[in-house]
Amino acid sequence: MPPADEIDAPPAIRSRLHKLGLERREDLVLHLPLRYEDETRVTAVAEAPLGVPLQIEALVVASVVSMAPRRQLLVTVSDVSDVSDLDDVSAGGDQQSLLRLRFLSFYGSQQRAFENARRHRLRLRVFGEIRDGFLGLEMVHPRYRILNAQHSPSTDDALPQSLTPVYPTTAGLAQGALRKLIARALREVDLSELLDVTWCATHRLPALAAAVGLLHSPPPELAAATLQSHSHPAWRRIKFDELLAQQLSLRRAYLARRRKGAPLLRAAGRLAETLLAVLPFPLTGAQQRVAAEIAVDLEQPFPMQRLLQGDVGCGKTIVAALAICQTIEAGYQAAFMAPTEILAEQHFLKLSAWLEPLGVEVVCLSGRLGAKNRRTLRQQAATTAQLVVGTHALIQEGLDFARLGLAIIDEQHRFGVVQRLDLRRKGGNPHQLMMSATPIPRTLAMSYYADLDVSLIDEMPAGRSPVRTRLFSAARRAEVTAAVRGVVGAGRQAYWVCPLIEESTKLQLQAALDTYTALLGELAGLRIGLVHGRLGSAEKAAVMAAFVAGEIDVLVATTVIEVGVDVANASLMVIEHAERFGLAQLHQLRGRVGRGGHDSVCVLLYQQPLSASARARLKIIFEHSDGFEIARQDLRLRGPGEFIGSRQSGVPLLRYADLEVDADLVELAQEMATQLLRDDPERAARHLRRWLGNREELLKA
Repeated sequence: MPPADEIDAPPAIRSRLHKLGLERREDLVLHLPLRYEDETRVTAVAEAPLGVPLQIEALVVASVVSMAPRRQLLVTVSDVSDVSDLDDVSAGGDQQSLLRLRFLSFYGSQQRAFENARRHRLRLRVFGEIRDGFLGLEMVHPRYRILNAQHSPSTDDALPQSLTPVYPTTAGLAQGALRKLIARALREVDLSELLDVTWCATHRLPALAAAVGLLHSPPPELAAATLQSHSHPAWRRIKFDELLAQQLSLRRAYLARRRKGAPLLRAAGRLAETLLAVLPFPLTGAQQRVAAEIAVDLEQPFPMQRLLQGDVGCGKTIVAALAICQTIEAGYQAAFMAPTEILAEQHFLKLSAWLEPLGVEVVCLSGRLGAKNRRTLRQQAATTAQLVVGTHALIQEGLDFARLGLAIIDEQHRFGVVQRLDLRRKGGNPHQLMMSATPIPRTLAMSYYADLDVSLIDEMPAGRSPVRTRLFSAARRAEVTAAVRGVVGAGRQAYWVCPLIEESTKLQLQAALDTYTALLGELAGLRIGLVHGRLGSAEKAAVMAAFVAGEIDVLVATTVIEVGVDVANASLMVIEHAERFGLAQLHQLRGRVGRGGHDSVCVLLYQQPLSASARARLKIIFEHSDGFEIARQDLRLRGPGEFIGSRQSGVPLLRYADLEVDADLVELAQEMATQLLRDDPERAARHLRRWLGNREELLKA
């Protein structure tokens, strides 16, 4: 038996509704218009402005199929209200009242219908934009309806009393059919108020039923532009309720996780103290604060779910190492998962250099290991290894941990919900620390990461020199190669980054292999290395080791060096075809230099002509060095869906709210979610069912 709230429609229609995410009648009610059309009035052709959607009523003067320049149906109509004047018009009378309807794609039945309307002098109601065509005023493929009566509309043909909504739809589901389904759902669905009426009035939020009704059927005096801009109070209520549903869902997931058991990682702290004593640098105040927050979390009987974020080079890895020390001293294992082999190798080298002298057994597991080595390392992970560093190989079948207490996920936005779940399942229910060097704007963190505790390292270590950013057209490439020579001559090293490995005729990008060959000639006498994703693990490791040791002057690379690579002597970064990179990538790449005390420069080589979006990105990266401001601008350009990456598979994305515009509503929703879950969990559950149905089950990570 189908659920009571299921949409009553034929299977074919339900299948198309499913593509739109519409499963219940509540979904239909909350499926709001993209825009509106004003069919409440009729405009005379002679008075109609060009290029504006409007409606006319007219009589058919002529209907012909023209074969030039291509087959098309041409229907001439007139404003003439007196049908006795039609013969005069067709003979060339009042041309100002004539309009041609042009159909480039049509059926024979349409042609016959227009001819029948002409013969019986039936009126047409036509909606579209008038433009000045080659043969006079015309509408191309307008929406039209043939009215029933000859001289004036019948009751059935009366003008609408409200603006006509235009909904998001899919192939095979016409606007008319969708409007009827939504209208019926509006009559059947209970939209009773779930929020305190006084509180809503204080915050200028209308009742939900009134807001929904107005948005589906707005009065004609309400400007369509106001509604389409989402600035009306009715939209404010919709956006608040949507944000509240998201906050409730994430907060419930957060509270559910806190009810699960987790290892108690209580330790005296001696291992961490020993590590700090041998480090060649002191921790910043921000690092100490965040390390203390994590240490408290690890001692709790419920699993930590903490996001550690900070700008490129702020020192997240040492904070993670201190958490690893606490885990190992408490008698448990730690796993450290990175998105790429180069990054996993870099973390392995750094962490083993810090921890192995303290007696910690560290192993590295990647997907490219031979079968024998993989078996050996898996056995170590299941028995003696205290820290296992690796890529996705950590979550593959056949790998089990003896006592996994802490799972660390670097560049967490590159992993999906399922992958994070898989790593958690490997050890029962370990604590999780997710790290990101892509700073998350505050409103995004409040909205999409409300199920996590967030720690922020907002202070850079001493000795980090600011990186100057320079923009160069590809036509000035010779100046850039000269600058590279100068940097190497001063005893420093340089990166030269290209976005592709092989030539692409479609994108016409400079490939890394070709760049390497070209630079061998242009920078003759310098030691040039090449690293890219298709090299084997041993080859990549050898090239990187040579660069770290100073045996390579210029490293030509793809974006495999985007994160994790730390060479203090590198002071110049050249990014080829910078216009093809995203802001986060550009900022990450720029962060590979400036890690020593030397003046550092990032050169962005771009190819003309630049698109508007590419120009905007280059302007932002040129003008800003603060990762949080860059992230805020990136959010504005791309929207949250792309920004949060694969996390979206586990978090309901927003359809109506705009995090930039509606930041105040995010805070209000967060406060209300906390209050409802504390004081009225049943009302919170009803709000969630109204907005998410069973989609809340996605929140599992």
